[in-house]
Amino acid sequence: MIADVLIYAGSLIIILWGAAHIAPVKSVVAGFGPISEDNRRLITMEWVAEGLTLMFIGALAALVAFSGGVENPVSIIVFRSSAAILIVFAVWTSLTGAKTPILPMKICPIVKTTVALLFLIGSFIGI
Repeated sequence: MIADVLIYAGSLIIILWGAAHIAPVKSVVAGFGPISEDNRRLITMEWVAEGLTLMFIGALAALVAFSGGVENPVSIIVFRSSAAILIVFAVWTSLTGAKTPILPMKICPIVKTTVALLFLIGSFIGI
């Protein structure tokens, strides 16, 4: 029961964080000032791609928990591999975007690490 709550909470948090990542794309791109149209497209593409990836990770974990349960060996692989990629993203964000003065970028590694921990703890206590 607790494992389910942890997995679903982590899923919801990372889905919402991904959506929040996509919402300000227009203002983020505008913040770069006068740049070429190609650069605008690239920044938009990358910003939206990360948001969609985060949403996918959360949806995948929730769907697997819902359909297979948290004790299923395949579910455990999904939760732990999702946690691993979130840790990679958290480290990458810490080394790049979190060094900017933008508060959401500073919070991002914390959110990703927190969700990774929820997934990991949920995967271990669900056994």
